[in-house]
Amino acid sequence: MRRPLLLAAFAVTLSACATDAAPPAAGQAAAPAAGQPAGPKPTTLTGYFAANPLDGKTILGPPPAVDSPHGRADRAVFDETRALEGSERWRAAIEDNDLWGGAAIRRFSCALGVDLNERETPAALRLLHRVELDVRTVGTPAKDAYARVRPLIGNDQPICVPREDWMRTNASYPSGHSMTAWAWALILTEAAPARADALLELGRESGESRVVCGVHFPSDVEAGRTLAAGMVARLHADRAFMTDLAKLKREVAAARSAPRACKGA
Repeated sequence: MRRPLLLAAFAVTLSACATDAAPPAAGQAAAPAAGQPAGPKPTTLTGYFAANPLDGKTILGPPPAVDSPHGRADRAVFDETRALEGSERWRAAIEDNDLWGGAAIRRFSCALGVDLNERETPAALRLLHRVELDVRTVGTPAKDAYARVRPLIGNDQPICVPREDWMRTNASYPSGHSMTAWAWALILTEAAPARADALLELGRESGESRVVCGVHFPSDVEAGRTLAAGMVARLHADRAFMTDLAKLKREVAAARSAPRACKGA
């Protein structure tokens, strides 16, 4: 029964953030003025992996059955966290969704204490985006194998992003956004170990944003972190990644621009 108890605690943690009076979380940047973030943009970049080096299906095992205690706890968290709509935590979750338009990078800049930008840290940005492409390579086979339906399907409860047709066919387990956020947090912590607490807190929180948004169950997020940790460990055996990681570390150490629009700054 350990996992249902963890999920109950997770729901309590999120519910504590329901009002605008809640203190800002580490790394939280100011919310966008208006509009929703765009989806993935066309890119000429590729990930570091030419082929998937990990068996995510075996590493993760199956998601909870719908009628199991864990599955029912997952659903209860989704239902309870709909009350966060419109809160400060909801707005942070919208930012965390935006991997491709810059809001998520701004949040990580705030946690890092250094502005990640094309002028001072181009290699760092390139590495982070290549890793996001690797998340798709590593995570998609497990998604397809287990084909877990997302929590928003079959109901009209609020979610923090527009409902789109792809959500019906893109599986819920594991969460790709959670994978990306945790991978980024682990990698940036290597570059700035003194910022480990803020970066890892944001990595966890960004994954939890998928539950706040209503597009993933808590166990999807947990699975995303697990697979991300394995992926980052495997990336350390890739020569090109290690070369780029050294560049990222040098850029972060040399960067002089402070991040902008950080809450609590």
